[in-house]
Amino acid sequence: MSNANSNSARVRTIFRAKTSKALDKIEDPRETLDDSYDQQVKLLQQVRQAVAEVATAKKRIELQGEEMGARYQRLGSQASEALAQGREDLARAALERRAMLEGQVASLQKQYTALERQTAQLQERERRLTDQVAAFRIEKETIKATYTASEAQVRANEAVSGISNTIEDVGSSLDRARDRVAQMQARAAATDELLASGALTDLTAAPDADIERQLAALSAQAQIDRQLQELKGAGGAAGPGAAGTADGSGWLGIGQGGAARS
Repeated sequence: MSNANSNSARVRTIFRAKTSKALDKIEDPRETLDDSYDQQVKLLQQVRQAVAEVATAKKRIELQGEEMGARYQRLGSQASEALAQGREDLARAALERRAMLEGQVASLQKQYTALERQTAQLQERERRLTDQVAAFRIEKETIKATYTASEAQVRANEAVSGISNTIEDVGSSLDRARDRVAQMQARAAATDELLASGALTDLTAAPDADIERQLAALSAQAQIDRQLQELKGAGGAAGPGAAGTADGSGWLGIGQGGAARS
């Protein structure tokens, strides 16, 4: 049973740790700070509303006390006037009412004193809470700015790292492209040599083109041999095509001498 409880506790611990990590990834501290600030502002508004309500109640009691005070003075005057006119009964009635009013005024004075004390306490709490909210707002904005700057720095570093990886990928692509180009060039040169040697058949060439190509090579070689013999017979004084002018205007006759002689 103890092993089962231990395993269960370990699972709960791991679950809480993973949940905490997941929440850390999702939770934005700036939003948390803003929520806390909003709650403090609401609390401050409630305190201010309470101060206003207590002040209103205090004012009502004050007005009621002034009214009772005026009546108290009036009853005293009425008692004096009734006694002056020989109406002791009226004077006694006025004094009795005045005595009852004194009890009511005393009770009202206690309420007024309690409200004054409560108002002073609420006003002190309001002042402290106002200072606290103002200080929290400054700290909140500082933390948010710091977090935003750090977040921007992290993104910039990640972007730079991503660019470096991209450049490395581009370099690898260029190396692979160069290798492919070199391979293709070598293959093209090899196929040219094979086509020239006749080892490969040029499917796009005309029929019997290979024979014509070999005959053309033999004819060119014979032309060179004939020109070499002419140079030897002339003692090297004049070469093939020497009839051309010095300004090069005889270029049209180049390559025609052999054909004319033949």
